[in-house]
Amino acid sequence: MTTDIRRAGERFWTRAGWLDSHHSFSFGHHYDPANTHFGLLLVSNDDVVAPGTGFETHPHRDMEIVTWVLDGQLVHQDSTGHNGVIYPGLAQRMSAGSGILHSEKNDAWRLVPDASTDEPVHFVQMWVVPDEQRITPGYEQLDIGTELARGGLVPVASGRGHEAAIKISQRDAALFAARLASGESAALPVAPYVHLYVAKGAVTVEGAGALATGDAARITAADGQKVTASDGGAEVLVWEMHSSV
Repeated sequence: MTTDIRRAGERFWTRAGWLDSHHSFSFGHHYDPANTHFGLLLVSNDDVVAPGTGFETHPHRDMEIVTWVLDGQLVHQDSTGHNGVIYPGLAQRMSAGSGILHSEKNDAWRLVPDASTDEPVHFVQMWVVPDEQRITPGYEQLDIGTELARGGLVPVASGRGHEAAIKISQRDAALFAARLASGESAALPVAPYVHLYVAKGAVTVEGAGALATGDAARITAADGQKVTASDGGAEVLVWEMHSSV
C-alpha cells in the first residue's frame, strides 16, 4: 500500500469575480502531465459560486459527472429537459454520454420561494470516465440525508451494485460520503485505488496522519485503514476504484 498526500494549498486555483475553484487534478488551462488523474477519477473540483451567478450552458461528452453540495443550493438545467435544485444530502449524477448541454447556477430563488438570495453555494464536482462511450445522456438524483445521519460511509454513486446510491456507468467505481462526528471512525474501502477528500473539518488517516479541509489522500492498494474525525467532526468523500484510466 502507498499513500500520496496532496495538501489543499498545492491544488490548482481558479479565481474569478463569481467563482473560487480549487482543482485536485489538471483542469482547464491548469495542466501538469504528472497530475491528470488517479484511478478512474479525472476531475475533483471544489467550487464556491457567488449568488446570482454560475456556469452558463456548456457541453460535455463521455463523462460520468457527480455533484455533491456542501452548503447552499445549486440549480441544474440540461438539454435533456432535467432541471432542479441540488442541496446538501442530495446526490446528483449526469451522464454526458453522446453529448449534453447543461448549466449550473446559484439562483435557486427562481424555483424555491424561501431560498437565499445572498449566500454562495459550495460544492464538489467529480468526473470519472465511463466504461462505455456514446451512451444515451442521462440524469439521476437521490436524497441520502437520512442514511448520512446514521453515520459511517454511505454510497452516493455507484456502478458496483450498491442499491442505496445513484447509478453511474462505470462498473469499477463507487463514491461514498460520510459526516463523521468528533472521534468517529470509518473504514476505507479495500480497493486498488482509493481517493479520500476532506470536504469539511479534519481527520486522521491510519498510517498516513492528519488531513485538514481540502487535503486528499491517494491510496494505492488500499487495505481498509481507518479514517477518524478530529474535534468538530468532518465530511469526507471517498472514491473506491478497481481499475485506472
